[in-house]
Amino acid sequence: MKHYSVLKKEAIEALNIKEDGIYVDATLGYAGDASEILKRIKRGKLFAFDKDLEAINYSKEILQKIGSSYEIIHRDFVYMKEELAKRNIQKVDGILFDLGVSSPQLDEDRGFSFMRCEKLDMRMDQSSQFSACELIANYSYEQLKNIFFAYGEEKQSALIAKKIVEKRSKQEILTTFDLLDCIKEAVGSNYFYKKHPERNIFQAIRIEVNKELDHLVQILPIAVDLLNKNGRLVVITFHSLEDRITKKVFHDLSEVDPLVKGLPQIPQEYQPKLKLINKKVILPSEEELQENSRSASAKMRVVERM
Repeated sequence: MKHYSVLKKEAIEALNIKEDGIYVDATLGYAGDASEILKRIKRGKLFAFDKDLEAINYSKEILQKIGSSYEIIHRDFVYMKEELAKRNIQKVDGILFDLGVSSPQLDEDRGFSFMRCEKLDMRMDQSSQFSACELIANYSYEQLKNIFFAYGEEKQSALIAKKIVEKRSKQEILTTFDLLDCIKEAVGSNYFYKKHPERNIFQAIRIEVNKELDHLVQILPIAVDLLNKNGRLVVITFHSLEDRITKKVFHDLSEVDPLVKGLPQIPQEYQPKLKLINKKVILPSEEELQENSRSASAKMRVVERM
């Protein structure tokens, strides 16, 4: 199974790993990052989260060959604080989020890709009852239009949503190719082949099915509070919406609270929680871009707990 962890070298360096530190890989995936963290901790511990059981089963085989100082937690990272507390962990030395879809998920029969005819699924957590198929069958015109526009930033969201509602009243939309046909009919061949709206629509559906942005907004401030002093938080994003959320949270928490800005002495509780390690986003190298074209949209941001 071929899987590339994008910006892996840069992310591992940014975590500033201590041998006796406690680290969290919030997005285990296929253990690309987790295996590198595990190699560097001798007396510490790695906690890795993922809701995809296929990824977990694969990663167990990889990690057990490296060491035993880890635990895999089969839950969404949004429950990180709760799950760590169950294990008497209140603070950690570093947290890594490598967001987006991994290569194996795109390449397997999971309905993430529009390149092959597969059942509309897109669930990262296979135990979830809510799939892309249910979304397409049950969301109203307004709901479809709104998620296509908000999460896919697609200009023709209204036309595509209207076509889906119209088409599903006559026949079920069950596969990725059924949905592709819908999109193409809605916007016409010229727009379809020039602008590729299917990329935006599939992205929007995946984000909604897995509640990706909702969970990211919830977890980032919690992750910051879980860090020890000088602990690092590293976030790798793959589209502008994720990066915008990350940038805003990091910016807000690295500034003095506006309520007290300008006072000669700033009380401790109003001091910034974070220090920005990189003011500008870190992007993949030319070498990585040539090796893995899927890394083209990746951006990495790093902060340190004050």
